[in-house]
Amino acid sequence: MTDQTATFTAAAKAGADIANTRKVFIKTYGCQMNVYDSVRMGDALASDGYVTTDSMEEADLVLLNTCHIREKAADKVYSALGRLRDMKKERAANGREMMIGVAGCVAQAEGEEILRRAPAVDVVIGPQTYHRLPQALKRARAGERVIETDYAVEDKFEHLPKVDKAATRLRGVTAFLTVQEGCDKFCTFCVVPYTRGSEVSRPLAQIVDEASRLVEGGVREITLLGQNVNAWHGAGPKGEAWGLGDLLYRLAEIPGLARLRYTTSHPRDMDDRLIEAHRDLRALMPYLHLPVQAGSDRILKAMNRRHTAADYLRLIERIRTARPDIALSGDFIVGFPGETDADFEDTLRLVETVGYAQAYSFKYSTRPGTPGADLGAQVEEHVKGERLERLQALLLKQQQDFAESCVGKIIDLLLEKPGRMPDQLIGRSPWLQSVNLDAKASQIGDIVSVRIIAAGPNSLFAERTER
Repeated sequence: MTDQTATFTAAAKAGADIANTRKVFIKTYGCQMNVYDSVRMGDALASDGYVTTDSMEEADLVLLNTCHIREKAADKVYSALGRLRDMKKERAANGREMMIGVAGCVAQAEGEEILRRAPAVDVVIGPQTYHRLPQALKRARAGERVIETDYAVEDKFEHLPKVDKAATRLRGVTAFLTVQEGCDKFCTFCVVPYTRGSEVSRPLAQIVDEASRLVEGGVREITLLGQNVNAWHGAGPKGEAWGLGDLLYRLAEIPGLARLRYTTSHPRDMDDRLIEAHRDLRALMPYLHLPVQAGSDRILKAMNRRHTAADYLRLIERIRTARPDIALSGDFIVGFPGETDADFEDTLRLVETVGYAQAYSFKYSTRPGTPGADLGAQVEEHVKGERLERLQALLLKQQQDFAESCVGKIIDLLLEKPGRMPDQLIGRSPWLQSVNLDAKASQIGDIVSVRIIAAGPNSLFAERTER
């Protein structure tokens, strides 16, 4: 998953009586799954009389949906809580109520610590229990400081409101859909098994119903989400065992659903059926995020990845044989405890061999409670920095080379949103790149044939074709 920070604003329910409702501002840190969770938290809060707002100043409830993957992400949360504390005091002085909630993975990992360090917080709720938000807020309004971080026995998705078609129309033409949560891999650097729990797959019928509702609301592209999404498994219509590949074949049958993607995958769960789906399904975009983390077998073993560099390269070869035009993305950690210069050179060689269209790379940071935090031979910060700079320079060159290779190609482009210039739209290529095109706002949601005419630092430029 990526380490990005985004502010999510869900659309207000159509026809809501805003004068008689509270307003919630939701700020989202971290991965795409947190973005999805923020959408669904907004849905849950709607049943408690809340509508969402993009203005923190006018919100009656500010909810931080947090990420715990890297140390700086948690630090940002505590910094934000300090600012919210001051805002809450100012509101109280003026006779206005303001509530503060912390959700997500930092909430799960540090619930009691959050209440100790940030007395202004009213509610702390984990990623498996946010369907209980309305009840938690009711308790908080009665004066209780609420922590809801026990793993729920019930299926939270069964207790969330059904996706609202009218609200979906206001959210856009692409959507995330969580199909799997948690992870059983226990990589030694990762907090996910401790904050999201063990692997759980949503039932097939539940996924198909939500996907169908999204499409009926105008969504053209759905990205399936999971901490380890290709570990999804479930029962097919006749009770047979299904994996993610089977699920993709089923979703591709939904009328009006033009594009499918999924993220994030683990190499050990990339099975034959999933590779066949890349070969057979026109709706499945030729883009795959498949993290490897390192190119040294010694470091991969220390990370408990349970595959070798050669295993990963053989898998890439099989995928490219099935789908030659596929673009690959990955994650890399530099400076894992014990990483030598030779180990790092192995990583560079793997990157050069694969050739990535996009990748995310980070310096290793210890996460309390993970096995990696107890390892010796920690790499010095300046060494991590030097290695990260070299790796990112190589990855950036590969990204630019891939973008340049797209110039002259004719592609199908999904038009998603207005661009910075008048009469310009931003679309998404099959390889997940942003593409600028002169087009009218009325064309948002269309899939049009374009020719790529130029590659910029962060996006492509295109012109319409007659195809």
